[in-house]
Amino acid sequence: MRAVKHVSKPWGHEEIWAHTNDYVGKILYINRNSKLSLQYHQHKEETIRVLRGRLYLHYGENKDSLQVMEMVEGDTYHVLPNHIHRFEARDEAVELVEVSTNHLSDVVRIEDDYSRVREKSSDFPSV
Repeated sequence: MRAVKHVSKPWGHEEIWAHTNDYVGKILYINRNSKLSLQYHQHKEETIRVLRGRLYLHYGENKDSLQVMEMVEGDTYHVLPNHIHRFEARDEAVELVEVSTNHLSDVVRIEDDYSRVREKSSDFPSV
C-alpha cells in the first residue's frame, strides 16, 4: 500500500492518493478566495468532481473568450489537452477529486496570482 503524498500549494494543497504509470488520483483543497493558475496541458487529460464547496471553473479557447461555470457538489468536468482552464474558490473553500493521465509536470501557465514561473512555453495552444 502506498502512502498519500501531501503537496503544499500557494492556493491550498493536494493529496496524491494514486500514482501509477497510467493515471494519477488526487484531492485538491482550494482555500477560500484562492485560485489556481490559468493554464493548459499539452498532454495531460483530467476529470474533476466537486466534493465540497462551490467551484468556479474558468474555461475557453483563449484568454479573451473565457467563460465561468459555477459547479457544486457532485458536478463533474472533463479537461482535454490544450483546453485553457482555471479552478477558483470564492466565498468558501473547495474540495475536489481529480483523476488524470500521468503527466504531472505538463502545466503551461498563462496567468498566475502567485508569481510562479511558467513551466513551458507561454504560447497558447492550438485548439
